[in-house]
Amino acid sequence: SSVVVEGKIMPVFLNSLNANFEKEFETLLSSKREDSVDVDSSVKEIISAVIEFGDQALLDYTQKFDRIVLTSDNLRFTHSELKEQAAKVSDSDRSALELAAVRIEAYHKKQLPENAFWTDESGVELGWRWSPVEAAGLYVPGGLASYPSSVLMNAIPAKVAGVRRLAITVPTPDNKINPLVLLAAQLSGVDEIYRVGGAQAIAALAYGTETIEPVDKITGPGNAFVAAAKRQVFGKVGIDMIAGPSEILVIADKTSRPDWIALDLLSQAEHDASAQAILITDSDNVVQAVNECIEVNLKKISRNEIARSSWRDFGAIIKVPDLEAAAKISNRIAPEHLELCVSDPDNLMGKISHAGAIFLGHWTPEAVGDYVTGPNHVLPTARSARFSSGLSVVDFMKRTTLAKVSRDALLKIGPPAVTLAESEGLECHGLSISERLKSNSQ
Repeated sequence: SSVVVEGKIMPVFLNSLNANFEKEFETLLSSKREDSVDVDSSVKEIISAVIEFGDQALLDYTQKFDRIVLTSDNLRFTHSELKEQAAKVSDSDRSALELAAVRIEAYHKKQLPENAFWTDESGVELGWRWSPVEAAGLYVPGGLASYPSSVLMNAIPAKVAGVRRLAITVPTPDNKINPLVLLAAQLSGVDEIYRVGGAQAIAALAYGTETIEPVDKITGPGNAFVAAAKRQVFGKVGIDMIAGPSEILVIADKTSRPDWIALDLLSQAEHDASAQAILITDSDNVVQAVNECIEVNLKKISRNEIARSSWRDFGAIIKVPDLEAAAKISNRIAPEHLELCVSDPDNLMGKISHAGAIFLGHWTPEAVGDYVTGPNHVLPTARSARFSSGLSVVDFMKRTTLAKVSRDALLKIGPPAVTLAESEGLECHGLSISERLKSNSQ
């Protein structure tokens, strides 16, 4: 665990060459950072209420949790309200959002999959066709702390995929509205925006109410209640992922700038107290310098208490003999964000097999990827990069397989199918094929 030395906060320090490294590393890997509060029963109750009472349940929960009184008529932002809020955004903020939107759209258009159709050696025509989901719902955390960049990252891939209807839910506690969030939605081509949040918003998107039509897939981050609600409605609708606290892993060598590395680590630590920042390096000088730079910055950044808690409770520095060892440890961690702040990042990248997103070289801080590089910042956390990917256009699409068999082709491939059907004891399966094989009609 972390310790305090001469008033300085020291994170977990591990050395891969130490005899007890494996035990200490496993402890780090298995540390639970998610909120341990059991909210499943409360969420189940909220979802049931929304299913039974519709709008009225949304209004009641909004009054209870967000402290505002709404009616069914003003659950949805009107066009005039959206225009009024957008006008509050400064020119510089608007330009930055517009640049981000253009870059995100351009990157995600490259992800559009292609349909295929071909004839194989038996004469069977085969292929697949991609099509968008009909409707998607995007959850946006509310209040003045909400993030317009997340709106762009969720809504733009959906629009690129061709989703016809995209509904956004964003709570406005104490009637606090973030104009940037509403402008981001408009820049993404979305105008169906509801001022409701929490598990009740997820329930409304999944099951529908008098005012909110149900969707087919729900994406977007949220608190423990939102995460639990997404788990419970999965199956009724699709979801993107259950995202845990944010995390960053930086691999740095002696060519890196310790002051930059320190800020990169703190860029995740400032998200929330459960975020995790890890440094792996083969340089003793980097270990010492980064730790000192973090301590200096913790005294002056605005979110110092949050970042300090994150660094103290979940931060780690791992000393390795070389970068090959660093890559092996990184693959075991499978981080959400991975920075390769080394002299030859392209070579090291070839040794990385598990990461949500990789940022190559000294001039590519993870933070630039949160906003304007183009790739999606909705990424797998808690080691799930071992088996999953970040949000993409394909998440808003479905692949339908296609097959067209002629009589001649069925004569070739039908008999083995009949054999397999009979071996499984499914008589009508076999008969549906064999009766066609007896027919002379085309």
